[in-house]
Formats: sequence, structure tokens, C-alpha cells
Amino acid sequence: MTAFDPALGPAVAMAVAGVVFGLVYFATLRRSVAVFATGGGWAQGLMPMLVLTLARLGAAVAFLTLAAKLGAAALIAAFLGFLLARTIALRAARRAA
Repeated sequence: MTAFDPALGPAVAMAVAGVVFGLVYFATLRRSVAVFATGGGWAQGLMPMLVLTLARLGAAVAFLTLAAKLGAAALIAAFLGFLLARTIALRAARRAA
């Protein structure tokens, strides 16, 4: 008989949350790049990109801080989920190009 590891539940949940968060993160990154690439001056190009970048980085810090408070296993699982989302986003970008 196997014993249930209490750290496994939050780790699995954080892995799934890491994938979802990563997909949203990389979607906003793609939007920031699109805004920057179109240009259009300070108000139309740089300012929205700056706001999106700060919001994206702040959300990443908050998400990973929450994961760290749940323990090392949850933090590693969240990061692995985030890396999986990165792989998905890169493959989608390569197909679109």
C-alpha cells in the first residue's frame, strides 16, 4: 500500500496553473511585441508595451511567490508547467511564421 504525499496535491495543481499562467504570459508577450513592432510614437507604441511588460512581470513574480509559499515541490512544478507553456508558445509561433 502506498501512502499519499501531501505535497503532491499542490504540486500537481501548480503544474497545471503554471501551464495556464505561461500561456497567458506568452500571449501578452506576443501582444507586447506586436505593439512595439507597429511603432506609432510614444503614446501608441512604447507606453502600452511598457504597461503590458510591467503587468506581465508583476504577475509572474506574484505567481511564483505563491508557488514558493506552497513549498519547493509546488514551485518546481509551477516552473515546469511554465516551461511547457513556453514550448507550446514557441511551436505555435514557428507554425505561424
